[in-house]
Amino acid sequence: MELEKLRLVLYWSGLALFLLLELFFTYRQPSVSKLKRWLTNLPLSIVNGVVYHWLYFGSILAILTRNDGGKYGLLNQYPLPDWLQIVLGILLLDFVIYIWHLLNHEVPFFWRFHRVHHSDINMDVSTANRFHLGEILMSGLVRLVVIYAFGISLLSYILFEIMVNIAIQFHHSSIRLPAAFENIWMFLLVPPSMHRIHHSVKIKERDSNYGVIFSLWDRFLGTMTRKIDQDKIVIGLGSHRDFTKLGFGRVMLMPFTRRSL
Repeated sequence: MELEKLRLVLYWSGLALFLLLELFFTYRQPSVSKLKRWLTNLPLSIVNGVVYHWLYFGSILAILTRNDGGKYGLLNQYPLPDWLQIVLGILLLDFVIYIWHLLNHEVPFFWRFHRVHHSDINMDVSTANRFHLGEILMSGLVRLVVIYAFGISLLSYILFEIMVNIAIQFHHSSIRLPAAFENIWMFLLVPPSMHRIHHSVKIKERDSNYGVIFSLWDRFLGTMTRKIDQDKIVIGLGSHRDFTKLGFGRVMLMPFTRRSL
């Protein structure tokens, strides 16, 4: 239960912090109503959070408790120092999210659900939680398998949850940052400018920069795109430009409508 409280505190604290930063250090003025977008994105987040907790939280906690016994999972089969096991656990979880994210773009069935996230016409901290319930449920199964198979420890998972929550809200935020800072940050982590490219309507740009916490996977596996004029990036999907058709009900039905680019 303490783990779930931590997740909620992180989510709402991050949302409030980055919203304030966006208001004072805005990268780009909204082209559509921010309030109406949030009235879609926040309900999606709440529904996803409630259902995810109901279906997965007990199982995740049970597996993490089992793993801490030191007998189960790949990482527990070797005499690793505690610090190294924690680091490897975080890296494994982030790498799996990178692969899962890539598959959500490459596999048509997964893209049907993931396009809800990309259909946001503007990008800000609320976009970090704009996901279809179907994608959340599938990603929960992936996370369960990874935690079980690799023997991820409770501490690794807690640290990962902290890092991934901050990272996702940060790199979706519409915050104006010095280019020098973002270039340095990009050596290891994902800054907003890198992820902004990923939300471009241009398919070649969208199908790159899949990293969540670390930018290493994109760099090493050749999926990184960098030299793009940030001011010319158009956010969203080319096939879904009518903002009046992107409300909560419409995006919930989106996976079951025609496949779009």
